[in-house]
Amino acid sequence: MERLYVTAAVLALALSWALYRLLQVGRRPKDYPPGPPTIPILGNIHQMPSKDAHLQFEKWAHEYGDVYSLMLGTKTLIVLSSDEAVKELLDRRSVTYSSRPELYIGQDLCSDGLRMLMMGYGPQWRSLRKMVHNLLNQNVARNYVPYQMLENKQMLYDFLETPNDFLKHIRRYSNALTTSMVFGWRTPTYEDEAIVQLFDGFAEFSEINQTGTAALIDFFPFLRRFPDYILTTQKKAKDLHREERALYLRHWLRAKKEIKDGTISQCFCVGMAEAQEKDKFDDALAAYTSGTLLEAGSDTTSSTLYGFVLAMLLYPEVQKEAQQHIDKVCGDNRMPTMDDWEDLHYIRCVMKETLRWMPTTILGAVPHATTADDTYKGFLIPKGAGIMNNVWTINNDPKRAPNPRRFDPSRYKRDYLGLFDSASNPDGSKRDMFTFGAGRRICPGMHVAERSLFLGIARVLWAFDVAPALDASGEKIIPDQERLTQGFVCMPEEYNCKITPRSEGRAERVRSEWRKAEEELLDAKTKQWVENPILRS
Repeated sequence: MERLYVTAAVLALALSWALYRLLQVGRRPKDYPPGPPTIPILGNIHQMPSKDAHLQFEKWAHEYGDVYSLMLGTKTLIVLSSDEAVKELLDRRSVTYSSRPELYIGQDLCSDGLRMLMMGYGPQWRSLRKMVHNLLNQNVARNYVPYQMLENKQMLYDFLETPNDFLKHIRRYSNALTTSMVFGWRTPTYEDEAIVQLFDGFAEFSEINQTGTAALIDFFPFLRRFPDYILTTQKKAKDLHREERALYLRHWLRAKKEIKDGTISQCFCVGMAEAQEKDKFDDALAAYTSGTLLEAGSDTTSSTLYGFVLAMLLYPEVQKEAQQHIDKVCGDNRMPTMDDWEDLHYIRCVMKETLRWMPTTILGAVPHATTADDTYKGFLIPKGAGIMNNVWTINNDPKRAPNPRRFDPSRYKRDYLGLFDSASNPDGSKRDMFTFGAGRRICPGMHVAERSLFLGIARVLWAFDVAPALDASGEKIIPDQERLTQGFVCMPEEYNCKITPRSEGRAERVRSEWRKAEEELLDAKTKQWVENPILRS
């Protein structure tokens, strides 16, 4: 009997200890950065917004400071909401802050562990990053200007012919640039099913990873044992990966065949094929590396240009001033080129303000993660914590940008730095904006994106006027600039506008520039380059 009592006492003690430990899950340790009140087990998961998350993260920053914590079940998320914190932790302490948290839905199920964007910091990521750097670094980026000039000419022509489809034309522009650089071939029409699949697939990927179910599965690993018919998010992730993997493999295997046949243009895949031969990684990793480059280059540039058009619609005084600057430099008879970079400083200001005002990576895309315990401002930042670069809040800090929701390029009138040089400024308060990330995870495509955006913005403003569309009664339709798509990469919700040529002379110039490019540079049947412009230049 005594042994029975002892056994019962031990069991009761064990159950009490287990219950105590369970109730500690979700609680914020005293030495962590402050944050909203937690409840046992869930922590702050129940407070995570399902829509417009950037506004809630901004609100918490105002309440708890520029470094605060969220307890998400068994995980911790540290939110950085000031330029000072991002510069100190993600840049200066990058050796500790450059990994990724475990992302079961996004990296394991959606990507089979192959997506470089979500890959942990280690030898494989560093090797892939080096390859990408060789494709996109500052010296190489200049070589892609012929691609950018050609695709820009088609975009302007498409604006002229079917202005109501301007979002499609912007997307084709950014996608064709990226396929040219990565795979060596261009996408001449938006109706290509691969483009539609890419943009629709990435939108679904972004949305899946923002769902509450995805968060629960990420933060409570035991839920992964449940079947797919109960956790439908898991099934959606697996189905998306199957389709995405097939698309990326198709592109990569096409590139490999063209390399073997000697018909490929100079591009990233040529270098990756050499690396594959040397390092013996499989086709799946190669396909995802090239495919996610395509995804990143296509989506972010197009979303930023879409935001720019919205800004011109809503702020006609800015549009007018920008056009005056362009006309002074270029006149009626020629479009802007990269040679006008120094003289069109105001257009660079428009570009920077677009990136600040309508950031595509609104919450820093994917959180960083720490690889060791650290302290900052007296708080413990634990090993394995997710670290969010709260881009929206920093870009809209009124100390950095007074009246931040007003589109005002004059904020940058004394800023002559390029995007990369600004991001490298040792004084974080002088950085232009935080849309391209920070530290060792900063976007490697900044140099290419800067040229694509500059040419896109300058030439659209040279050729066209942007104005509100009219409803059936003739009243102007004014979109709400704060209505954004959902997901970790976003853009304005779709809107209508009126795009018209500034003069018939400029319209004819757009037509003649594109027709000349078609005749001289492209195969009449395939609409691919007759000769590799990189080697020719």
